[in-house]
Amino acid sequence: MRTRPVLDTEDAANIMAAAKAEAARNGWIVAIVVVDERGELLLLERMTGAPGMCSTIAHQKAQTATLFSIPTKDVAEMVKAYPAMGKLPNVMPLQGGVPLLVGEVCVGAVAASGVESHEDEQIAMAGAAALA
Repeated sequence: MRTRPVLDTEDAANIMAAAKAEAARNGWIVAIVVVDERGELLLLERMTGAPGMCSTIAHQKAQTATLFSIPTKDVAEMVKAYPAMGKLPNVMPLQGGVPLLVGEVCVGAVAASGVESHEDEQIAMAGAAALA
């Protein structure tokens, strides 16, 4: 039988804290989501003033990063080449979602929404760095 690493609540809290700190450092008002390996919500925080839709978009970005085990920026490039991929369920091909990898195993993802897509990714990358 194989064993597999999983995110726990402490991991998710550390990832969220690092992502929130990056957003705060830059004065960005966003929604941030951390999901498990199945794309299920572990933590969500929508900062005061972030539009409500940002929560949904961030969750979909995180699900997409988990589904493909690559950043959503790369998924967006794949969809440009193969437009039918964009019709798959739960695929949000917008930059800002980053898979959380332990070795080669995707244990979840972190994503942000609310500012420019490359800034969303910057926030997510800061969160992902907290897992290391």
